[in-house]
Amino acid sequence: MSGISRAGQRPPMSAAAMRAWRIGFIVLGVAGLVLGGVVLLDQVNPSRYLGILAWFIGALVIHDGIIAFGVLGVSLVLRRAGRRVPVAVLAILQGAIVVGAIVALVVFPQIYKQGVGTLNPTVLPLDYAGNLVVFYVVLAALTAAVIAGYLAVRARRARTGSARS
Repeated sequence: MSGISRAGQRPPMSAAAMRAWRIGFIVLGVAGLVLGGVVLLDQVNPSRYLGILAWFIGALVIHDGIIAFGVLGVSLVLRRAGRRVPVAVLAILQGAIVVGAIVALVVFPQIYKQGVGTLNPTVLPLDYAGNLVVFYVVLAALTAAVIAGYLAVRARRARTGSARS
């Protein structure tokens, strides 16, 4: 047997396989943390540790205090929007929102500093605000395309599944 049932869906993963995947991901995460710690201790001047700690705290506050609430808010609005939104569509939208928020966090300081001005005009030579708008348009188009593709595949599977019954 190929591991795929007659309805075209895979059987659920066994508890042992799920446990093995979880352990593997935990080991991979701990290895990444250890590598990051070794690189930090080896290549960063100890006088910069306080600044790095402040950056991490700021990133945590922005992620957990702003981005996570934004994603939750959009999820709640979509769930209450008339008809039920498929979970996969919700996940695609959440991913796009997170990507957009992270890019905004990276670009907003450049936009602000460009507005304030710099002593050297070659430091920030690009149109960061315009590029951010272009990025959001492309992100929205790609998100819409991925959602449309998912819904088309889902509809096709529903038709072929009902035709077999």
